[in-house]
Amino acid sequence: MSVVDLGTPPPRPAGLLDALPRRVTLTLPELRLVAERAGGAPLPFDEVSDDPAGAPTLEGRLGATRSSTDAALRAAALASLPDPGTSLSRRGLLVGPPGDGVVDEGLLGAVGLLATPTLALDLDVAVAGAQARAWHRRSGDAVAALSTSDGLVFELAWFPTTAWAGEVARVAVLPEDLPLRDSDVPDLDLPYELADAGAEAVRTHRADLLPVLVAQHAGEVVTPDGDPVPDAEAAAALGALAEEAQGRVRALVADVSGRDTTVVGVVAWTLLADGWRSLTPVADDDGLRVRVRRVEPDRLAAELAPVIALVETGRPA
Repeated sequence: MSVVDLGTPPPRPAGLLDALPRRVTLTLPELRLVAERAGGAPLPFDEVSDDPAGAPTLEGRLGATRSSTDAALRAAALASLPDPGTSLSRRGLLVGPPGDGVVDEGLLGAVGLLATPTLALDLDVAVAGAQARAWHRRSGDAVAALSTSDGLVFELAWFPTTAWAGEVARVAVLPEDLPLRDSDVPDLDLPYELADAGAEAVRTHRADLLPVLVAQHAGEVVTPDGDPVPDAEAAAALGALAEEAQGRVRALVADVSGRDTTVVGVVAWTLLADGWRSLTPVADDDGLRVRVRRVEPDRLAAELAPVIALVETGRPA
């Protein structure tokens, strides 16, 4: 059995520059080489095959369905990338002959941390047809993050936990060219059953059923202050919640410290016409409800904080 040399995690920051995140862009072949030099450290995503005849690498994790032509184009793109040892050497990230040189210590430590965390945060972001995945792994006071939007080029970053909130917020920043407009969805609370049925009605082109669904839950759609929303306004908001959706953020937190029971927690946002809304499940005496609130990207870390705390204490979030 081979021994995985995971290197030494970055030390605690001694000053301002040490506390800043360090980021390096790596192609998939470069990332594989670094992982190999780290003693064969496993990467946080499933790699299947680069063969166009097989399932493309990252296909399941990125959630896309590609034709054989797309797979062939991807394989051609991979083949066109430079030799990873040579390209890392040119960038000063590998010292010595490309075949057996020494990889930058920071890269080795970051990939090692990706392989042996105590807490895992997986982020799946989709905006207007584009999709990206990010894997954040924490151990002690250090965090390593790996992200990609195409499975070919990755950003590898490592930083102290004091910088984690800012790195999480980067994931939810919207493209500058994304057109936004006023939304018909105010902040509100509604029964989960109603939200689910309303989304299904819109998906199946039966928006005419929305007033009927709202009438079945009369007075149960309320403002943040607890005031009932008129049925007509509630039906319009319920329809807009499904019709305006043009993206999502899904964050999955898991305890991977090796305890017998793996505890997980989830945070979900939806992208509407004017920006993000958080969708927070809340249990009360009447059952499960959904709290819909306007949020900015820098709010994502704040919503994740209590979920992480619950996961670390062994309680499902």
